[in-house]
Amino acid sequence: MTAHDSATALRPIAVNGTALAALGVAVFSFTFPATHWALGGFGPWTTVAVRGVLAAVIAGVCLIAGRAPVPAREHWPGLLVVGLGVVVGFPLLTTLALTTTDTSHAAVVIGALPLATAIVAAAREGNRPSRTFWAAAVAGAGAVTVFTLAQSGGAPTTGDLYLFGALAVCAAGYAEGGRLARVMPGLRVISWALIAMLPFTLAGSLVALSFEPVRFSGQALLGLAYLAAVSQVLGLMVWYRGMAAIGVARASQLQLAQPLLTLVWSAALLGEHLDAATPLAALAVLVCVAVTQRARA
Repeated sequence: MTAHDSATALRPIAVNGTALAALGVAVFSFTFPATHWALGGFGPWTTVAVRGVLAAVIAGVCLIAGRAPVPAREHWPGLLVVGLGVVVGFPLLTTLALTTTDTSHAAVVIGALPLATAIVAAAREGNRPSRTFWAAAVAGAGAVTVFTLAQSGGAPTTGDLYLFGALAVCAAGYAEGGRLARVMPGLRVISWALIAMLPFTLAGSLVALSFEPVRFSGQALLGLAYLAAVSQVLGLMVWYRGMAAIGVARASQLQLAQPLLTLVWSAALLGEHLDAATPLAALAVLVCVAVTQRARA
């Protein structure tokens, strides 16, 4: 096979990987509004724990249907990092934050997440992205952070510590999940992580339901269903597959667009106010995403 043929064969993989990662970003962009809906009928601890149990049931069905083998022993530490990061840590900390702040302010954590993920991935795997890549990543994260802080008035909230903690644990879970997705399908990565966390989410559900009130409503149930089936399973499945195809650091930069998408959902569905700066911020973010996608990671 010639070098030209090889490049032609690899190009669809990169394109598909980018598309999968972008789909993951689109799915994640509605997570905060869905959480807001769920909190209208369930307490924060109930929302997180029941979300994990429902997602684990879906994951178990997928594993059984696909006759997935039990992961090798050396993969379980990584799966535990994924579970603690994206199954328990990030959902819990962001849900607690959303009890004290609105979704536009909480989107700040998403603005810094791509840079944090790239740093964790580089440290974990020994990669050295180019200077252009890092410059665009920092600029994009800075633009999103400034924009989202401006949307919330620039004043810190009591939920900020939760958001900073969520940023750290999610970056670790993303980076480790992207690495594992190179040796097993993305669906199996998140599914086994959900199964690993099931003892904690099941116990948490029983405890939370005993002391947090429940007010059933169609919106609350829809929000909880979205979190469990779409954000927790479908989104992470395509996200990890995309990262495995195009690299963790490069895929993570697509998330620079996520806060802006979240703000759109917040304005359209939750009635939160967005000012005229949104198009300018969107353009700045898209330029940074384009640069990072073209730079060598």
